[in-house]
Formats: sequence, structure tokens, C-alpha cells
Amino acid sequence: MSAESGISTFRDSNGLWNNYPVEQVATPEGFEANPQLVLDFYNHRRRELLKAEPNDGHKGIAALEKLFEVHIITQNVDNLHEKAGSTHVIHLHGELMKSCSVKNKNKSFDIPPEQPDINLGDKAPDGSQLRPFIVWFGEAVPKIEEAIPYVESSNIFVVVGTSLNVYPAAGLLHYIKKGKPIFLIDPNEVNTYRHDIEFIKKGASEGVKILTERLKNFL
Repeated sequence: MSAESGISTFRDSNGLWNNYPVEQVATPEGFEANPQLVLDFYNHRRRELLKAEPNDGHKGIAALEKLFEVHIITQNVDNLHEKAGSTHVIHLHGELMKSCSVKNKNKSFDIPPEQPDINLGDKAPDGSQLRPFIVWFGEAVPKIEEAIPYVESSNIFVVVGTSLNVYPAAGLLHYIKKGKPIFLIDPNEVNTYRHDIEFIKKGASEGVKILTERLKNFL
């Protein structure tokens, strides 16, 4: 969703995982072994985000709120949906512009854009080290329970720019009621067990533009 905004993706051919082993920068064990490396990695991601702007895909989804009740469930940790004007966003994997305590990952703190780095020695109110408010591999995804009811009650379900291979997010497909239309926007081939998906093989910006025209048939 955010690739066209210049945000590095993780799983493409030149994605972040090719440059940084996931075990080092996106696991609790990696943080325990080398917290400075992990903090530097997310500080860089945060500074990258502060330079980014929503693309036409973000803006197009935000504009759909004029026609529909829109709920966004994202695996992205950026805030570009909100910057584009979307008002209901569930971040399954955390938020880059927030921090939390290593002792309590359920309470988050906003990171001011003018001071975007988390450093060793920066403490939460409980006295423990601050860490990125990111759901790392091996950690629970508490927001998935919040997301499921929106999927179950949806009349139209749209997937944008995901491989549908990362769980538990990919499992949300199981909660779509039978007969409800499903659209999937992605420029690449996406393998899925579902045979009732209408594919729009475009990037986010062009794909959302095409989607918007098709959704007018449901008004």
C-alpha cells in the first residue's frame, strides 16, 4: 500500500528482509541480543516515514468514506492512511510513530516528529527501556480480535498489496460472509485458495482508482 510513497517493503526483491535478517531486527530475541541495532533500524524507518506522503491509493481509500462506511485493517506500521484522511484504522502490527515499555507492550506513547529517535536509556513511565510499538515475530497480535467483527459484518471486502501469506492477518479471509464481493489489488500474482476474488492487477494508486469505479455499482 505504501510502496508508491517511498516506504521500503519487506518482502519484495529489494525488500528490507534482504538487507536485515528478520531474527536480528524484528524479534524479541534480536532486541535482547542487540538493542542498539534494533533501535537504529526503527529510527531509520521512522525518519524515512517522516519524509513520506500519502499516495493516490491512500487518498482514494480515504475518499471512499464519502460513499461508504470504511474500516481499514492494515499490516503496515506507517501512519499514511491517517495522513490521507482515513478515520478508522486498525494497525495489526503496531505503529512506527509510537513507543512502548519493554515491560508493557499494551500501553503506547506517541513519538514526537521533532524527536523521532528512541535511544538506549530512554525510559517509559514504569522505569523500563522504551522500545518500538511494533508487533515482532513471535509476539501476539492483540488487534486481530478487534478486526474480526468488522470483517464478519462487511458487505464488501478489499485487499490491497499483500501476499496473503502472513498470519494471522491472512486468516481474516475466513471471516468474510459467503457471497460478499472480494476485491484484491496487487501488481503481482497472488496465490490464494479463494476462487471468488476479483483481481485488479495494478499498483495501489491505479488499482484504487479502478476499484472506486467498480464500487459505484454497489450504491
